[in-house]
Amino acid sequence: MTTAVATKDRESLGDFLLRAPAVGPALALVVAIVVFSLATDTFFDLDNLSTVVQQSLVVGTLALGQTLVILIAGIDLSNAASMVVATLIMAKLAAAGTNGFVALLAGVVLTVLVGIFIGGLATRIKLPAFIITLGTFTMLTAVSKLIAGGQAVPVTDGLLQWLGTKRYLFGGIPITYGMTLALLMYLGIWYALTKTAWGKHVYAVGNAPESARLSGIKVNRTVLSVYIVAGLTFGIAAWQALGRTPNADPNQFQLGNLDSITAVVLGGTSLFGGRGSVLGTLMGALVVAVLRSGLTQMNVDGNYQDLATGALLIAAVVVDRIARRQQQS
Repeated sequence: MTTAVATKDRESLGDFLLRAPAVGPALALVVAIVVFSLATDTFFDLDNLSTVVQQSLVVGTLALGQTLVILIAGIDLSNAASMVVATLIMAKLAAAGTNGFVALLAGVVLTVLVGIFIGGLATRIKLPAFIITLGTFTMLTAVSKLIAGGQAVPVTDGLLQWLGTKRYLFGGIPITYGMTLALLMYLGIWYALTKTAWGKHVYAVGNAPESARLSGIKVNRTVLSVYIVAGLTFGIAAWQALGRTPNADPNQFQLGNLDSITAVVLGGTSLFGGRGSVLGTLMGALVVAVLRSGLTQMNVDGNYQDLATGALLIAAVVVDRIARRQQQS
């Protein structure tokens, strides 16, 4: 009898984690904030908490696009490299006297074209997303270094820096336009995934692409659209990056792809596709930012920070696998 009750409890926990994947990262975020607030005198401060949110913007925006890709059981290892190339193109064009809006548009078009390239190979030639994006990552990394010529490019154009503009909410809470834009993007993608037919198709393709095809869903079109929308978010992430640091540097965000995947998986989105939410991704991105900020204030070496982030990623995947097995048993 006791064994039966224990088994039922385990199954209920697995079902709960699958139904509400954002709960785990939300609790982890609260615990991390409490721990670092007790461990340091500076962490629980409005200015510092605002800085943590600002630091999460770029990875959080990359993670938003990565969420869409992972929901269809794909992966994008090239998202940060695509973003970096976009920042360099924006900065180079602006430095040459090009209108800021045109420079911004050129960078976003680049990331969208990269998305079309990846989505086209994934749907037409049926290459694994891992291989496509790994090769794209390698090429884009080389392109960024060729464009930069070994030097960072300063950005002075007002529009390209605009997202870093700071304002004070209620007279004391520092926020930036970048925070507002990120929130609007999350709300927009949340609505698209939960309230539209396109969103239902995305989840269906991630769960079982063949079943989705037999039910009348155009699988290839859905996959391609996901990579295009993801490419758009990566272009906006480039704008976020220039607002955060007005310098386009080919050596920035070298682990941005892994950080974005970590944020997505920590947020409860399954690497096997078909399950997850943008709310969870937002929580996951904040967990990564809080972890790095808190450990930095505790004077923990950056290598140990990467070690802790990697351990969190593995733990999140293990939890996801256990929850799925409990649901299937």
